[in-house]
Amino acid sequence: MPDTPPLLLSPHLDDLGVTLGEGAATLRVWSERATSVTLVLFDEEDLDWIIDELELEPVGGGVWSVTTPRLRVGTPYAVRVDGPTRAGSTFNAATLLLDPYGRGIVSGRIGDVRSVVVDDAFDWEGVERPQVPLDRTVVYEAHLKGLTKRHPDIPPALHGTYAGLGHPAMIAHLTRLGVTAVELLPIHAFETEPRLLHLGLTNYWGYNTLGFFAPHADYATAAARTAGATAVLREVKQMVKALHAAGIEVILDVVYNHTSELELGGPRSSLRGIDNRAYYRQHDDGAYIDVTGCGNSVNTATPAAARLVLDSLRYWAQELHIDGFRFDLAATLGRDAGHGFDPQHPLLRAIVDDPALAGVKKIAEPWDVGMGGWQTGNFGDGWHEWNDRYRDRVRNFWLSDVDYARRASHSPAGIGGFATRLAGSSNTFSTERGPLAGINFVTAHDGFTLRDLVSYDVKHNMGNGEHGRDGADTNRSFNHGVEGPTDDERILARRRKAMRNLLGTLLLSAGVPMITAGDEFGRTQRGNNNAYCHDSALTWASWEHAPWQRDLQAHVERLIALRRDNPALRPARFAHAAQDVPSASAIDWYDRHGHTMTIERWNDAANRTLQYAARSTPESEDANGVLLIVHGNETHVDVRLPEIAGVSRFVSLWSSVDERPATDETTYAPGEIVSIPDTGMHLFRME
Repeated sequence: MPDTPPLLLSPHLDDLGVTLGEGAATLRVWSERATSVTLVLFDEEDLDWIIDELELEPVGGGVWSVTTPRLRVGTPYAVRVDGPTRAGSTFNAATLLLDPYGRGIVSGRIGDVRSVVVDDAFDWEGVERPQVPLDRTVVYEAHLKGLTKRHPDIPPALHGTYAGLGHPAMIAHLTRLGVTAVELLPIHAFETEPRLLHLGLTNYWGYNTLGFFAPHADYATAAARTAGATAVLREVKQMVKALHAAGIEVILDVVYNHTSELELGGPRSSLRGIDNRAYYRQHDDGAYIDVTGCGNSVNTATPAAARLVLDSLRYWAQELHIDGFRFDLAATLGRDAGHGFDPQHPLLRAIVDDPALAGVKKIAEPWDVGMGGWQTGNFGDGWHEWNDRYRDRVRNFWLSDVDYARRASHSPAGIGGFATRLAGSSNTFSTERGPLAGINFVTAHDGFTLRDLVSYDVKHNMGNGEHGRDGADTNRSFNHGVEGPTDDERILARRRKAMRNLLGTLLLSAGVPMITAGDEFGRTQRGNNNAYCHDSALTWASWEHAPWQRDLQAHVERLIALRRDNPALRPARFAHAAQDVPSASAIDWYDRHGHTMTIERWNDAANRTLQYAARSTPESEDANGVLLIVHGNETHVDVRLPEIAGVSRFVSLWSSVDERPATDETTYAPGEIVSIPDTGMHLFRME
C-alpha cells in the first residue's frame, strides 16, 4: 500500500489566499474554530475607507470561502474573524486582520496594515537558475540594505534596495569575490517591535515576520513603493533575475518559527485573530509555549500551520525563482504535538520531498531555545545545517587557545578537534549525509564581525537599550593585547593574520563555507555583537577601504579561486580507510617532521602543528591533491614536507603569513623545510 499523505497535504488546504479568475477572485481562509469570517475591502487610495464587506461561507475542513468581482489586482483587503470566548482563543470581530497568504502588504502607518492583491506576471526572459552544485557553493550572508546603502557606484535612489543588490556594481563585487550564492537576511514583510520603537530603535535584521508571502516593501525603491505592491514584487524578481544572469544564486533567511504578533497582549495582526489556538503552541490554559525566545512559537503540529509554511516556500521557489532557504530556529518547525523535536516531522519531510522544492537548497539553523532544542547533526537526509560546532572549534584554535597560551605559557588543547572540523565534521554528520551536510561558518550576522572577533575580548552593546545584557557572553574572541582600536602596528599585524587564518580555515575546509558580508574587507561594528536594532552607519558596509582591507579581500578572492580549482578541498563524501569512495578526499595526516601522526601526537595538547594531505577521487573532474600546513602557536616552527608516494613536488599556492597573496608559485621538494614564523597556514598543490 502507498504511504498515507500527511494531513498537511490535505486537498482541503489547497488554494488558500486569493486566486484570481476570469472577472472575479476567490478568497479562502482557514480557521478551525471561527463562527464567522468577513472579507473587508478598502479604497486603493484611502486604507481607512471601507468600500464593502462580504461574508465567507464554510466549505469544509475548516476553510471559509468567498468569490467576488470586487477582489482584483491592487485591491487592499482584510478579514474579520469571530469565534467563541474560551481559554486560548482571542477572536475579536472588530479587528482587521491580514490574510496569512496575502502576497502584498500595504501600510498607512505603524500597526495599520492591509493585504493587497498582486499580479504575479513577470517575464524571466529565459534566465535560468544557476543550479550550483553544493560542493562548489560558497555562501555570502548579507543584509540587503546594509550591503548596498553606501556603495558609491550604485545610484542613490537604489541604495538599500532590491534594485541596488541587482545593480551591476554590486554584482561585480560578488563576481570578483567568487561567491556563488547570496543568502539574504529576512525579506519577508516584517515589523519593528513596540519596545524598540519606544527606545527609538528599529528591527534592522527583520526577524519579526508580519507575512510569509509578501516581500518587505521598505526594501523597494521609492518609485516601486509609490506604484504599489505589484511593482514591489516585480523589483524583487528583477533582482533575482539579474543575480541569476550572473550565475549567482539567491537564498532567503526565512522566519517561520514565530511572528510579529509576539507574546499574548502583543499585536493581533493575523494568525492570533484568525485562530490563535491552532496557530501557536499553548498550554491548556492558553499561555504560550515559547521555544523561540520571541514571545510565540508557530505550532507546526497543526496541519494548516505546517501547510502555511510549505505553501510559502513553494511560492517563493516557484514564483520568485528563489534557490534556497535558511530556516531560522528550524528546530521549532520540527516539534510535534508534544512539543518535542522529531527529525521525521511531517513538515520537515514534506519540505525535502515536495516536487515543487526539488533542487532547492534547504539549510537549517538546527536549534531553538526550548528543551532539547540543540539539534546540530540531527536533521535528516536532504537537509544542510549551520555547523556551530565548527565555528566554536575554529575560533578556539586560532583565538581563545592562543590567548590562553599567552597567559598560561601552555596550550589548553591540541590540534585533533580542529583537524576533524577541517576534514568535514565526521563526528557531527553521518557517513550517509557526508561533509556537505554542514554549512561551515566562523561569523554570521549574529555575533562579532570577523574584525571585531580579533579586536575585542568582550561585547560592547550599550547602544542596544538593554544595559549590555543582550548578545552572547561567550564569543571565543581575542583582542591580541588591546581592547578595540589601537595604533600599535604589532597588534594590528597579528589581528590581520588572525583574520587570514580564520578565513583560510573556512575556505579550505571540507563542507559548504559561508562568509558574512563585509568580512572580506574587515568590516567593524565597534564591538557590538548583537546589532539587530541599528539601521545606521554601524551596520551598513563601508566601501572606503584602507590598503590592508584591499589586501584582505585579495586573500578571500584567492582562497575562493583555490577552492574552485582544487577538488580535493571540496569532497562530497567522507573517505573510507579500506576502499576508494567516489567524490571523497583520501586524507593522510603528518606532523611537523613529515612523519605520520601518532596517537600520542594527536592527544598532545602541546602539538599544534599539522600537515593535512588530501587527494580527491572525483567522478567528473581530474584527480587532484593538496597539502595544508597548519601551525597554531605563536612560536617559530620549521616544517619538513612529507615523503608521499607519487608526489615529486609541492607547489606553493597560498600562505596566511603573506600580507598580500603571493602571485608566484614556488616549488618545494619532499623533505624540504618550510618555515612559519608563528600562527599560520600554508597551502600546496601536490604534483
